[in-house]
Amino acid sequence: MRKLDTLGMALVAWGVSGAVIVACGDDTTLPADTTTTGMLTTGIAESSSDAVEDDSTGMVKLDSNNPNDTDDVLICVTDGTCDLIDLLFVIDNSGTMGEEQLNLARNFQELVDALQTLQDRNGVMVNPNVNIMVTTTDFGHPLCTAFQKADYIPRKGAPVYQGCNARINRFSGLDPDDPVIITEACTENCPADVAPGDHFINFHLNGSNVPNNDVGAALSCIGPQGIDGCGYEAPLETMLQAINEGACWNDPEQPYCDEQPEWADTERGFLRDDAILAVALITDEMDCSVAAPGGYSFFTDVNNPLYWNPNPEVVDEFGDPVPQATSAICFNAGVSCIDENNDGIYEDCASQDNDALHPVSRYIDYFEYLTEQRNKEVVMLGVLGVPEVVAHNPEPPFEPIAGGAVDLVHRTWIDFPYPAGDILPDEWEAGRRAENKIFEFGDIGPGCTGTDQVGDFTGQAVPPVRIREVCESLNYTDDKGVENVRCCIESICDEDFSAAIDCLTGIVSESLDVEG
Repeated sequence: MRKLDTLGMALVAWGVSGAVIVACGDDTTLPADTTTTGMLTTGIAESSSDAVEDDSTGMVKLDSNNPNDTDDVLICVTDGTCDLIDLLFVIDNSGTMGEEQLNLARNFQELVDALQTLQDRNGVMVNPNVNIMVTTTDFGHPLCTAFQKADYIPRKGAPVYQGCNARINRFSGLDPDDPVIITEACTENCPADVAPGDHFINFHLNGSNVPNNDVGAALSCIGPQGIDGCGYEAPLETMLQAINEGACWNDPEQPYCDEQPEWADTERGFLRDDAILAVALITDEMDCSVAAPGGYSFFTDVNNPLYWNPNPEVVDEFGDPVPQATSAICFNAGVSCIDENNDGIYEDCASQDNDALHPVSRYIDYFEYLTEQRNKEVVMLGVLGVPEVVAHNPEPPFEPIAGGAVDLVHRTWIDFPYPAGDILPDEWEAGRRAENKIFEFGDIGPGCTGTDQVGDFTGQAVPPVRIREVCESLNYTDDKGVENVRCCIESICDEDFSAAIDCLTGIVSESLDVEG
């Protein structure tokens, strides 16, 4: 999180005009390929019916049932208790995420240790059978296509399973003149690649699919995703595609998967019927899950600048700022805030529905389908743009009780140097002001500002309005009046993610239903 930045900013900085942006329009069709096969193409399922193929795309619709019956339960041999856990990481791979990926990798061994020694709510050793899959927040975007490296293809929810040294080019940024290079986000915790034998990590009491059963090393190697992904992050949509029951990485037995080289030899899927699903989203940006293909027109069509903000540094012949497409569209289209007394502090911010972005109900409804119709436990960790947590529940699930999302204030940018304002000192000296930030990111100011161990700024992160709604929808009160925590939100500005790991394993532990 070296600075709050997006590819939308780069487009302006590099002089890309609206005419050039429109030329990217052909990329919005998102044809089926090895990364999009199985894409969810319809509304949320109302029944667990058989898979239905969409003849127009060759993709499997959302209302598909996963017929995949793996042998995982049969090999889950423990001391009397056994549970399946499917853990998905969706990690922001845009240009500001180097330090965050480094911090996360430093805690992956702790996560593996915690899962291997996991106890249920009654203190019974679980000895779980765990799948871990990693993907990025990049779903592809026409405003990013022109700047992608020649060897880069957005994963669009598909798993990333190579070690990061084999992908070391991913750790160099996209600025053509002075790219950020942070290879240590890979090499510090992965000096030599250790990778699973499948498209995801699997481990259980009797072994794993990782060389020498060094699961922590493997996760530290496949976890870091790099910093050359699209700055229009779509963590909710990539999450949804990653857990799409019709995707080849979840149900490889479907006939069309044999026609996809990447999945033709896949024998078992990531998502298992009887497993707890744990999702971890790590990003410093606003969710920008575009309702493709029509939603891209709100970004690319100069005749449709509904959500574009004026650029204070570019004026027309009358001296008026010219509207341009930036990441502010993600806020303007995705979030609605109320400031009744016009004091710059919003009394309320919530997601809004329109034709530009997918509504958050798309993701909430799918979680409800999994919990209510597939009888799955679903839990979620968000490492997001909220203030640092200052206190946690000392008992499982170790959720934040002070600071964090509880103390998040939604407000406009404060036009003054940090800490009295929101403009970092070097940016203020360079002449950047709140109007520049509003142009680039929208009216809502940063949820947190990060510093490293020596006090240097690592950047700022935007409040996660849309992701927070999806995450907190998982919390519920049972028929006994007991509140059940299934969502944990930690701060991405925290230089130590160990508390986030504790909370993730804590809510997993609390969701287990084991008879000891």
